[in-house]
Amino acid sequence: MAAVSTKSLVGKVALVTGGSRGIGAGIVRRLAAEGARVEFTYASSEEKALQIVREIESAGGTVSAFKADSASAEELCTAVTKTTETFGRLDIFVSNAGILTMGTIDAYSLENFDRMVAINVRAAFVGLQAAARCMNDGGRIVVIGSNTAIRTAFPGGSVYSMTKAALTGLVRGAAIDLAPRAITVNNVQPGPTATEMSSAHAGLVTPLIPLKRMGDVSEIASLVAYLASEDAGFITGASLTIDGGYVA
Repeated sequence: MAAVSTKSLVGKVALVTGGSRGIGAGIVRRLAAEGARVEFTYASSEEKALQIVREIESAGGTVSAFKADSASAEELCTAVTKTTETFGRLDIFVSNAGILTMGTIDAYSLENFDRMVAINVRAAFVGLQAAARCMNDGGRIVVIGSNTAIRTAFPGGSVYSMTKAALTGLVRGAAIDLAPRAITVNNVQPGPTATEMSSAHAGLVTPLIPLKRMGDVSEIASLVAYLASEDAGFITGASLTIDGGYVA
């Protein structure tokens, strides 16, 4: 599904965490297509990250990749600082990095719990805080959550759902804190989306979606691009679900 570009982000600088694959890669591509200069982090997929850089640069966009583990507050803060130093400003921050480790509550290990919280919740806080300190007034912060904050649906998803539900509260409070600077903070909650990792489960989840299909990465990226634009200046503190009616 092709995205329609309006070049609404020309002159803006964006940082996307976890941007080398899946939804994150789609967001990087869309923000660059809208004219933003984009920095994105990756934890391990260096070749995929470089491939995205080559692709966007060949289309005339400005992009760079930075290796950073979102579980490390130091590396995450360095990515924010590096982006600001490289491009001279920061207008858009997208906290996308996240992991999913399934397991029923009676068997879930504390090690997996701590890592899920570190990457899905702590990293969102660290990145949001660091970005807000560097960001120009009128900036845009978008957190990528999940519709599992509303509906867990399957056994083994309790901890993941908990981490995504935590983001709804973080976004509401941060939106109030940053409102005096006209910085908006919003949470996008995708439902089942066709990526390399999730497509194998399409047969299981598609019957549960009223629209009878999984979402496309470009559709999630389009919502993020809108929230990052000037047109979305009156939307803040919101958790916006995009899931084909899955939780309706």
